[in-house]
Amino acid sequence: MSGSTHDYVKWFRHSSPYINAHRGKTFVLMLPGEALVHANYGNIIYDIALLSSLGVRLVVVHGARPQIDARLDEAGIKSQFHRNLRVTDAINLEKVTQAIGQARIQMEAALSTGVPNSPMHGSRMQVLSGNFVVAMPHGVLDGIDLQHTGKVRRVNTRSLSAALDSGAIALLSPLGYSTTGEAFNLSYSDIATHVATALKADKLLAFIEADGVPDSTGALIRQLALQECRDFLQNEGERVGGDLSQALNACYLSCLQGVPRAQLVSYATDGALLSELFTRDGMGTMVHSDSYEQLRQATIDDVGGILELIAPLENEGTLVRRSRELLETEIGHFQVLEKDGTIIACAAIYPFGETAELACVVTHPDYRKGGRAATLMGQMERIARRQGVKQLFLLTTQTAHWFIEQGFVQAQISDLPVAKQRLYNYQRNSKIFIKNL
Repeated sequence: MSGSTHDYVKWFRHSSPYINAHRGKTFVLMLPGEALVHANYGNIIYDIALLSSLGVRLVVVHGARPQIDARLDEAGIKSQFHRNLRVTDAINLEKVTQAIGQARIQMEAALSTGVPNSPMHGSRMQVLSGNFVVAMPHGVLDGIDLQHTGKVRRVNTRSLSAALDSGAIALLSPLGYSTTGEAFNLSYSDIATHVATALKADKLLAFIEADGVPDSTGALIRQLALQECRDFLQNEGERVGGDLSQALNACYLSCLQGVPRAQLVSYATDGALLSELFTRDGMGTMVHSDSYEQLRQATIDDVGGILELIAPLENEGTLVRRSRELLETEIGHFQVLEKDGTIIACAAIYPFGETAELACVVTHPDYRKGGRAATLMGQMERIARRQGVKQLFLLTTQTAHWFIEQGFVQAQISDLPVAKQRLYNYQRNSKIFIKNL
């Protein structure tokens, strides 16, 4: 046996544990538009086909920034950007959709290849695209109307899961459609993050040009825990550049929302994806979310953390202000969700006999897509039942739809306990909701 053959056999044997570990798992691949025009693009397609043939459930989210830039340049249109977001007016939207459509067709064609004497021979992959993402407008930021630039409202997980269950590769483009039938230009990293979170994916794989995240000396950083990743983005994000920061931020947010692992791999290096997934050391940078969350009764030591959590909502008028002194006297009514020593969610129950008020239900913005609010709600209902409470009520000005989804129904002031009726603030005009336990 020659040396090269022996090395191949050795690698193949050592890769078998990873093949077994990845089979049936869900991976979200985040591929920038730059990768679609790179010389190594064909090899990436081959590697995606290989992952699919090994039983990995794949969602591929592609970008199209250079394709959009080229279309606009051809038309003599100069894009306006605000907070790194392209302002997409009606004229731009036509060119944007053309560019994205061309990029999507290019990817579908590449993934459909099956000619003899190529790595794709016999793969017979099915690629499914569709309106898997519901979008909404970004709106007006700092007085600038972003028009047809949008953000993800929700992911249609049922239809997306059905596509993956059928064995197909799901291909998502940076477009989304609103419930009013409008099309919006979306950030592909925003889509990838939301999809990975909604599907409870096992991995997010973000392609970048470099091999991974470099430290200040240029050496490759192999792993970053969540706290390390956040610190790096805050302190080094500007140094490493916008594209890498965008990809790393997507990895951070995905892990923050419950994805166990997120990895940055190079689209410029042949075999980087396979090396990252099927060798012990890999070739890129891994972000991991090995952390601990605890739902528990609040203590006096939590007052500062709760105040910090609720302050933004108090400032915008969503919550009634609570002083530190008042919170200290009422801390026994609170439950908190703690992660790595930080309070990321809280709620309180104030009994009125067999009725109780559910109040101050708050989740940190970075953790609102992981189902934690619903978990906290379930805990509060169990506590209420143990206290003999048969009915919960709450007052809210902005989050009525969420509480309706949790089984609450709208009520009137007269449905409140008499003591609470006397305290009702007519100026706030809060909506009242009740749920029977």
